[in-house]
Amino acid sequence: MRRSLTALALILAAVTPATARQARPAPVAAPQTAYDYQHVMIPMRDGARMETVIIRPTGAQGPLPMLLERSPYGIPDAAPATTPADLQYLARDGYIMVYQNMRGRSGSDGRFTMSMALAPKGGKGTDDATDAWDTIDWLVKNVRGNNGRVGMWGVSYPGYAAAVALTAPHPALKAVSPQAGWNDWWINDDLHRFGAIRLSYATDWLWLLQHSKQNDNFPGYNAFDTYDWFLKQGSVADLEARWFKGVSPMMTAIVERPDYDASWQRQRWTDALGRAGVATLSVAGFWDQEDPYGPWRIYQQLERDDPNRLNMIVAGPWNHGSWRGAGDRVGPIPIGAESGTAFRRDIEAPFFAYWLHGKGERPAFEARMFQSGSWTWRDYQSWPPKGASNRSLFLRADGSLSFDAPPPGEACRDYVSDPAHPVPYRRRPISSTWGSRDWPWWEADDQRFLGGRPDVLTYVSEPLTSDLTVTGTLAARLMASTSGTDSDFVVKLIDVYPDDAQALPRPMQPGDYARSLNGYQLPIAMEVRRGRWLDGNEVAKPLVPGQVRGWDVPLREHDHVFKQGHRIMVQVQSSWFPVIDRNPQRFVPNIAKAQPDDFVKATQRVCAGSHIALPVMIAP
Repeated sequence: MRRSLTALALILAAVTPATARQARPAPVAAPQTAYDYQHVMIPMRDGARMETVIIRPTGAQGPLPMLLERSPYGIPDAAPATTPADLQYLARDGYIMVYQNMRGRSGSDGRFTMSMALAPKGGKGTDDATDAWDTIDWLVKNVRGNNGRVGMWGVSYPGYAAAVALTAPHPALKAVSPQAGWNDWWINDDLHRFGAIRLSYATDWLWLLQHSKQNDNFPGYNAFDTYDWFLKQGSVADLEARWFKGVSPMMTAIVERPDYDASWQRQRWTDALGRAGVATLSVAGFWDQEDPYGPWRIYQQLERDDPNRLNMIVAGPWNHGSWRGAGDRVGPIPIGAESGTAFRRDIEAPFFAYWLHGKGERPAFEARMFQSGSWTWRDYQSWPPKGASNRSLFLRADGSLSFDAPPPGEACRDYVSDPAHPVPYRRRPISSTWGSRDWPWWEADDQRFLGGRPDVLTYVSEPLTSDLTVTGTLAARLMASTSGTDSDFVVKLIDVYPDDAQALPRPMQPGDYARSLNGYQLPIAMEVRRGRWLDGNEVAKPLVPGQVRGWDVPLREHDHVFKQGHRIMVQVQSSWFPVIDRNPQRFVPNIAKAQPDDFVKATQRVCAGSHIALPVMIAP
């Protein structure tokens, strides 16, 4: 299917279905009042043809560079009469926009496997990188009025499709902006979190992509609350057998290959990144609910061999793709600036203008962050930046947080985790992934909805007497045990707003009191770690019941200011349902195939020495 022009959010915008369902700015008048439209089938080296459209501003003077997006989500079926607001700054410079359906999607030939494994170099095999090379080669030779320079870009799947072209870049490829791209199906991003299955998202997303060549919504939900629906499905294998029935090779792989085996490791395409010699601008969101991990790994891999400083990264207070909009809120929290508008105007447009048009100044920053908390832009000459002091924030037995280490012999805290009553990942009732507007900002949801649950431990600091800035890589280390032989631990780092953070409206309308930011518990970082892989991801091992040991929980990259008067909170729990599949807490070879009797209650203990590792910036 070619994408309808009426869905302006999906035209020229390079977004995923989740991003497309967010509110978008109204279109603005284009600098050129019309566009030409051309539909072509571009041949690949194996004879397969990729469905492609070429959209050119009418009346453009002189040759123009091309911007290519490769996507599995469809392409425009007509030329737009006006420019979408998120492209207005690019449109001022002028580009030939090219949109292509990836192999096996919509009108393109071949089979859509979702495999990121690269074909052996020098052979006749094809992959997403060779398809990008062949497409660029055809474009520069056949598109009239092009200047011989090509850029690639995109958000999410198109972001990956842009980045993978860097493993074997065509000589005409001069600039790439992978936005919310990914690098490893098993370690993190869309399908897993360190081996734990992203259950609800994988169900919706894999059905959409692999049920047919079109974008199909999952048809199975017959309960208003998907928490109840997924609980009734039983194991992940039961769900796959009942609904997917082998239609999605990726869902089958999730069920049949639980460990980080060679097949999953071959999907880690970033291992092939070397000195690309192409200007690269990675983009990440600190609250990206779908791909928070990959952009940093792409940047870090390129950074290993970048003598000409062509590699850059930008991150901000964004969910998945919200930098394509105004970017003026984090969930319900106004931030006082349009960070998304500033990104597109001051960073993205000048980046492509310099490398594809040869005008303006070369971007000078290495890492540019729109810092949360202070809600201001910050530039760094390296990432993580130098100048941070690594400090440990300890989880104390009395439920407090302190930079002071606990005394020897301090007691543990415990709770009972019951897989029959897992902790929900957001307030119930829970819609399907794209069934409401709740999904895009769930990682910024007020965590007070868990208040009072006996299976969630909470640790809270005193109000801060001065600002605390954490910039760089965050991590947690729990000293913990379980009475079971397998377990999950979820760690959340939370910024607690003061009770008087916001003046209440007068007169108040129903719901105003609860919707205020007073006492809001804003998650800054959240992650899960599955115990069976504490000794290595390749082979699962049972835990020793009652044995206290270290659980290292990565909390990714952040740049955040905990403001004076705020408090820091840490929550610890052992389920996160249904965004993550349930751990039965009795060791089985394959959790996806766990039987009902394998799901047992377990007593979890969090003990002295547990802490959050914070890179605290010291003011000069």
